[in-house]
This record gives sequence, C-alpha cells and structure tokens, in this order.
Amino acid sequence: MLMYLNLHTQRNDNINSKNSKSMKFEKVPLPYAPDALEPVISKTTIEFHYGKHHQAYVDNLNRLIVGTEFENADLETIVKESDGAIFNNAGQVLNHDLYFTSFSPNGGGKPKDKLAQAIDEQFGSFEKFQELFNEAGVSLFGSGWVWLAKDGDGKLSIEKESNAGNPIRKGLTPILGFDVWEHAYYLDYQNRRADHLKELWKIINWDVVGQRYELKAV
Repeated sequence: MLMYLNLHTQRNDNINSKNSKSMKFEKVPLPYAPDALEPVISKTTIEFHYGKHHQAYVDNLNRLIVGTEFENADLETIVKESDGAIFNNAGQVLNHDLYFTSFSPNGGGKPKDKLAQAIDEQFGSFEKFQELFNEAGVSLFGSGWVWLAKDGDGKLSIEKESNAGNPIRKGLTPILGFDVWEHAYYLDYQNRRADHLKELWKIINWDVVGQRYELKAV
C-alpha cells in the first residue's frame, strides 16, 4: 500500500464493534483555516468543494462498499481494483485528500532537494515543468485531474486523468494533483481554468510534495 505524508484516511474507532462491520472513511482534515488560501482559493470554494463535494464522495463510498469485497479494504486498494460507482467515489476521495493537503497559506516558491533535482532532470527546469503541467491541465477535455507522478525508480511524469482517475491505476505514485473539475474553480474563476491553474502555484506546499516524492512505497 502506498503511504502519503499528512494523508490519513482512517477507520472508524469502532471498527471491531458489533455495529461496525466495514471500513469507515473520513475526509482528511484541512491543515489550514477555510479562508487561509485566499485569494487563490476562496473560503466559499473551500466550503463547497471540501465541505460538500468531498463529503459527498466520502459518504457515497462508505455506503457503496457495504456488503462488497471492498468493505474492509484500504482506500488505495479500492481505487486500484474497483470500477463503476465504487471506483468513481473512491478515486475522488483519494484525489481530494491529496489535493487539499498539497496547499499552505505560506506555500509557493520552488521545490527543493531531491524533488527539485528530479524535476530539472526530467523537464529541464522548474519553469518548463510548470508550463507543461499547466498545458496538460488546460487541454484535458471535460472534468478530471492533472498529476505529477513518480515511478518506482523516482522518474517523474505528468499524467492527465479523466473524471476520478489516479495514476496509481498505472502503477505510479501521485505526488501532486490539480483538480480541473469545474467545482474546483468556477466560483472564483468562472470558466478561466488556465488562470486558476497558474494561481495554484502560489500556495503549493513543496515540503509536503517533496516528502511524498522521497517516501518509498511499502
């Protein structure tokens, strides 16, 4: 199972009780106040995106897995092996947990250490990586995600995924994802997806993303 820094989707404390027979997922706690990312992401968007959309995916997943082969599986196993409605909701729970823990009101700047070196080796420079990442996000048709992912050797790639897609389905480890569903940006940017993507770089917590890069799969 892949392990991510600051990403803790948990079992219900009563998992072994008579009244609790299945895995109980919860949203990852926000590591900042709802208004802390303004003006890049407004408090209103956080309230709808995290408070309503993300909560709905969690609630749906908890309901759908009861009585299935996935009722006691960890989240990443569900994302890798399920399909249909279970996959759609599990994928979005994992995606949003990673997304919301990638930000900080004191974020921005550039990555450091091993991640910075890997980006330079793969893309030529951080600025070129940003350009390619933004282009991938803008060009993705419809709803979905653009990811920075690593393979088992630490080689980086930019992955475009439709809807609830996540690179772990390809055997890769996602370390940074930008949500390009309209609910992620429409209240703040209307249809200006490109502007939204450019602004997100101002709040990226590169310490967290860098630690995800250096963390080995177990």
